[in-house]
Amino acid sequence: MSQLSGFLQRKVTGKQARKALEHELNPFTNQPHSVQYKKILASQEKLPVYSQMDDFFKMFNENQIILIAGETGAGKTTQIPQFVAYSDLPHTNGKLVVCTQPYRVATVSVAKRVAEEMDVQLGRHIGYSIQFEDMIEPGTTFLKYMTDGMLLREAMNDPNLEQYSTIILDEAHEQMLATDILMSLMKDTAKRRPDLKIIIMSATLDILKFQRFFGLTAGTLAPLFKVTGRAHVVEVFYTQEPEPDYAEAAIRTVLMIHKAEESGDILLFLTGEEEIDDHDPDSVGPLVCIPLYPSLPPQQQQRIYDLAPTPRTPDGPPGRKVVVSTNIAETSLTIDGIVYVVDPGFSKQKVYNPQIRVESLLVSPISGASAQQRAGQCGSYEAREPEILRCNLSNIVLELVKLGVKDLVRFDYVDTPAPETLMRALELLNFLSALDDDGNLTALGSIMAEFPLDPQLAKMLIVSPEFKCSNEILTITAMLSVPNVWTRPPNACNQADAAKALLTVPNGDHLTLLNVYNQYVENKFDKSWLYNHFLSTRALVQADNVCAQLEQTMAKYDVDLLSLSDKKKLYQNIRQVLVCGFFMQVAHKEGEKGNYLTVKDNQIVALHPSCGLDTQPEWVIFNECVLTKRLYIHTVSVGP
Repeated sequence: MSQLSGFLQRKVTGKQARKALEHELNPFTNQPHSVQYKKILASQEKLPVYSQMDDFFKMFNENQIILIAGETGAGKTTQIPQFVAYSDLPHTNGKLVVCTQPYRVATVSVAKRVAEEMDVQLGRHIGYSIQFEDMIEPGTTFLKYMTDGMLLREAMNDPNLEQYSTIILDEAHEQMLATDILMSLMKDTAKRRPDLKIIIMSATLDILKFQRFFGLTAGTLAPLFKVTGRAHVVEVFYTQEPEPDYAEAAIRTVLMIHKAEESGDILLFLTGEEEIDDHDPDSVGPLVCIPLYPSLPPQQQQRIYDLAPTPRTPDGPPGRKVVVSTNIAETSLTIDGIVYVVDPGFSKQKVYNPQIRVESLLVSPISGASAQQRAGQCGSYEAREPEILRCNLSNIVLELVKLGVKDLVRFDYVDTPAPETLMRALELLNFLSALDDDGNLTALGSIMAEFPLDPQLAKMLIVSPEFKCSNEILTITAMLSVPNVWTRPPNACNQADAAKALLTVPNGDHLTLLNVYNQYVENKFDKSWLYNHFLSTRALVQADNVCAQLEQTMAKYDVDLLSLSDKKKLYQNIRQVLVCGFFMQVAHKEGEKGNYLTVKDNQIVALHPSCGLDTQPEWVIFNECVLTKRLYIHTVSVGP
C-alpha cells in the first residue's frame, strides 16, 4: 500500500510528508528507493525551506493564492513543487502540478534534479516542456516544469488551464514578459476556477507589488510565505577602480583565486557566447573550464554539475572547475561546489525602440538586483526593469487577442507597457492581416497564433503554398528558430570560414540556411559531416525537430507542403514569400559606402559581417536589425 493512501488532498501536514519521504518505499512508485536516495534526501534536509515544511503546508492548504520569497539556494525551485505534489496529490485526480521557469536551460536542469530527488524517472513521473521539446508521459506525469512561454501558449487553447491543479510561477522577480502576462491571466483564472491553487515565487523579499496585485480586494495583500535563513554566507569584494578591459581583468582574478585561495569552484559571468569563447581560460592541470550559454548542446550544459578534477600534488593548487556563463546562471541553477563568483557587472540585453522598430543588443551594466543575485542573492534588493517595458510586444499582443482580451490598454498588467509600444505591435499585426482595422482577430490571425513563432514567420508559412514553396519556407523557418548553425572555434577561424563559403548561396542568407539543411539531409544526417563543416549538431538536430512539429500544425490547418522543380523560379518565389512576412524589414542601397536605408523608418544600416551576399544589391530584405557597435542588419537576402 502506498504511503500516500491515507492522505487527504490539501489537508496533508508537513509531518505526514516527512514520514512518507523517509519511508523505505517510494510513495509514488511503491518501489524500494535507490541506493543514492538517502544521501540526496540528507542534502535536501539542509535547505532553509525544508525546515519550514510545516508552515508551508498550512499556508498552502488554507489559501488559493500565496507568494513565496526567499534567497537563491534556499530550495524554493526544487522543494516547493515537491511539497505541493504531496498535498495536492495530482496523480490521484488526473491533474498536474506545473512550475514555470524563464529559461530553457533552467527548466531542463531543474526537472532532472527533482526527478533525482524524488527517485523517479524523468519523462514519466516528472517531466518538462520547452519550445519544440516535450518530455512527459500523459497519464503518468504529475509534476511538470516548463518555460513560461509554453504555459502561455497552452492558455490560448485552454484559458482555464483545466489540466493543472496548482500552477507555480517561479522567478517572478525576473519580470520576464511571459511571466508577467501569466500573472495577469492567473489572477483572472483564479476567479473562474476556485479549485485552482496559484503560487508566485521570487528571490527578492521585497514583493509588495505582487502582494497588492494578487490581493483579493483593493487594498488587501496576498499571503506571503517567507523562507528565512541563508544557505551560505557571502562576502563581496570590489576592485579598487574600474578596469579598462573587464573581461581580461576577470580572467586574471580567476587565475589569482586558483593560485592563492582555498578549495572551491568558481563561477565567472561574461556577456555572451562570443565573449565566453574568446576569453574562456584554458583548462590546465587541476583547473577545468566549462562554458555555459543557451546554444550549447544539452549534454555539454550538464557538465556544470561535474565534479572538480583532483589536485596534481598534495601541496599544489586544489582541483577546481570554472563555470564561465552568461546571465542564465543567475536564476534557478544552483551549482554545487561554487564558492567564488567573479562578476564584471555587465550583460547583454535586447532593448526595443518602438519609434524606429529596432531591437538593440547592448552590453550594459547590470542592475543591483542582478549583482546581488549573482553574488548569492543575499538580502533584499531593488527590482529590475520588467521585460514588458523594453521589448517588442507583437507576439504577446497576438496571443492576448487570441485569448479574448478586448482592451489591451486597460488590461490588468503587473506593469503597464508604453501605449506606443502596444500601438506599434497592433500596427504590425494589422499590416500582416492578423487583425482587422478594428483590432479584431482575423481568420488568418487565428491560425497565425497557433504557431509557436513570431507573427512574421507564421504569416510566411501560411501563405507559402500560394507560391508553391512551402517545403522550403518550412525549412527556412525552422532554421531561423534555432540557435546559430555556424560554429567558429577561436583556433580554427580560417577553416570555419572556408567551410561556410562552400555552403553559402550568393543570393542570400535565407537560401544559405535552406542549402545547409538540405545538404544535412542529403548526407543522411551524418554528424561527422556537420563537424567537418563547422556546423552545430545541436542546431541542426533541433531544426529537424522544429520542422516535424511545425509540419503537424500546418497539416492541422490544411497548409499544404509544395515545391517547384524550376530552381530559378523557386528561389524567386521564396524571396517573394519572405517579403510577405518581412515587408517592413526592407532596405535600399544608399550611396557608395555600402550603407542601406530602411524603407519604413529611414534608418541607416550596414550589412553584418556574417552576411553571405557576394554583392551589394539595390534592395535587400533582412530578418532582424540589431544595434551593437553600429546598426547592423542580420540574415539578409536579395530583394525580389
